[in-house]
Parts: sequence; C-alpha cells; structure tokens
Amino acid sequence: MGLARNALLWISENRKLRQALPKYKFIRRAVSRFMPGEQLDDALAAAERLRQQSIDTVLTLLGENVTDEREARHEVEHYVEMLRQISKRGLDTHVSVKLTHLGLDLNEDLCVKNLLAIVAEAKALNNMVWIDMEQSQYVDRTIEVYKKVRKDFPNVGLCLQSYLYRTEKDLENLLPHLPAIRFVKGAYKEPLSVAFRKKSDVDANFFKLTRTLLGHVRNGAKLVVGTHDMELVCATQGEAERVGLARTDYEFHLLYGIQANEQMKLAREGYSVRVLISYGSFWFPWYVRRLAERPANIWFVVRKLLSS
Repeated sequence: MGLARNALLWISENRKLRQALPKYKFIRRAVSRFMPGEQLDDALAAAERLRQQSIDTVLTLLGENVTDEREARHEVEHYVEMLRQISKRGLDTHVSVKLTHLGLDLNEDLCVKNLLAIVAEAKALNNMVWIDMEQSQYVDRTIEVYKKVRKDFPNVGLCLQSYLYRTEKDLENLLPHLPAIRFVKGAYKEPLSVAFRKKSDVDANFFKLTRTLLGHVRNGAKLVVGTHDMELVCATQGEAERVGLARTDYEFHLLYGIQANEQMKLAREGYSVRVLISYGSFWFPWYVRRLAERPANIWFVVRKLLSS
C-alpha cells in the first residue's frame, strides 16, 4: 500500500483537488464515517453520546495554514465558544488545535497570542488544550510555542510523531519540562531524509518513545497513546503494568468512527479513553490523510460506496 499512501498524501496537499473533490456527493457520504458533521453542535452531540459509554473526548475544528489575521482571530473566538459550550454541557472534553490554524504562517508572536487566549480560557474552565503537530518544517516552531505557553499554563499538551527521526531527541529535550505528550505515528508526506518509511521502524520508534515517557509519569509527565494499532496498545499496557502504573495513569486517544468496539472495550477494562472528534468544512485534506494512515480505511470506504 506504499504507492496508494503516497498518492493519497499527494492528493491531500493538492490545492485544486482540495477544492474540486469535496463537491462530489459520494465523497461527502464516505467522510461521514470519520466525523459526525460540520458544525460544533454536531461534535458536541457526538461527545454526549460517547459520554454515555464512559468515553471522554477531544474536539478539533478542521483547518490549517490560515493566511489572514482576521481569520485566525475568528478561529480563536470559535475555540473559546467551544470551550464554553463544553463547560455548559458538563462534558469532560479537551480541545485540540493546529498552530497554522491560529496564524503560525503569518507571525509566531501572533500565533502565541492567539493560543494563549484559548489556553487561558481553558484553564479558567478547568480544561486542557492539545497542540497538534503538522509537517516537519513546523516542528521547531511548534515546540518553541509549546514551551512558551507551558511556562505559565500547565494545561497544554503537545503531539509528537514517531515517524520522524528527530522525535527521540525532541522528547529528550522536553522531558525536563514534565510535558504532556500525545504520540502518533504521523500522517504527512515526508522525505526519506527526515522520516522512517517502513511501518516496522515507525512502530518500533513509537514504542521506544512511549516506554521512555512512561518512566516519567510518576514525576508528573503525562502520556497519551494516539494509535489504533492494537499491537502497540497491548505493548503499552504491558510496559505500564511492568513499571507499576495504574490503568488511569495514562490515556489512549482514538479517532471517531474507527474501531468503536475496541474503544468501548478499553473503557470497560478501566483505561482512560478519549475519542478525537473532528468537524468543520475544511475536512478534505484531513479525511484523505485518515485514509492514507491505514489501508483498511480505504477498503471500508469502497465497500460503503458499493453498497450505497
């Protein structure tokens, strides 16, 4: 599936296809598996349904690479309202943001200011904000923004990608800050010079990073395992048990609409589980990256289309 993955990632970054393909009804039907709708109310309703199954959530508004300061400010206002709606409904729901959605491409200081507005609101409402990691060219700036905000706001976490060679060193540099880290494999098209190509290498690095952070959880670091790879899930469970951690000392973050039975099984077994719910009109590149992550996703969509 290497060629298929590369093709899908190329599609996700092609501006013309981003504009043209979402107009097709069959593509809009297929994406409904991965997101409950385009509006905040759709996402909140899904979070409430999951709460009834003892599963908590994370919400993210889809979007990236904002090039207008007013648009970036609009996204901040949306996230602030999101946090208030979460609090009003009594949900245990974090929020997750992309820094290019908050103006990182425009100006780092502007981005920090915008992020601080969201994180400060989250702190006032006893909530947490996660910073998603984007392409490799954004890693240094994303980590610097995280460090700046983390100084005054402990309620902010960072995503790191195991397919990047550099991530082991990045984690080592972050450990003195006792960070909150969500590990994922990575979903962007990266050159061989910066990222592992083989799944076995990405998986091995994922577990190596996870095992390292597990050793710092008792000191105050926070580990989130963001994968649907059940071999890695089981390996993490075994390592956590070996070092004497409880099932609630770390979390699993899983995607809405994927392996729902496994999500419920983990929750029933007493693990801390959150489901990442994405929504918004800018769903196409995100959706194609989800297809590229797991070959099974492609076959699911094909079957769904053929049966509709």
